[in-house]
Amino acid sequence: MANLKEIRIRIGSVSSTMQITSAMKMVSAAKLKKAQDAITAMRPYSNKLSELMQSFSGASAGGNKSYTENRTLNKVLVVVISSTEDCVVLLMLT
Repeated sequence: MANLKEIRIRIGSVSSTMQITSAMKMVSAAKLKKAQDAITAMRPYSNKLSELMQSFSGASAGGNKSYTENRTLNKVLVVVISSTEDCVVLLMLT
């Protein structure tokens, strides 16, 4: 049978572990909230991009071939969108 000193040490150890676990839960909850807020903030962009892509696909399927017909190119616009650096680069090639 354990003596009183060993029981006190064990109680202290369990208490310390509970505090660490509680702190880790709070940190993970904060990270989850931050990720959820980022997803919610991106929702309007996602909706608009879906609308734009449906517009392109609907135009090519519905008989409007202005996006899919072969023609000579005078100018080319390259749009680069980066999710990591929050920037948009527009490059016009002539």
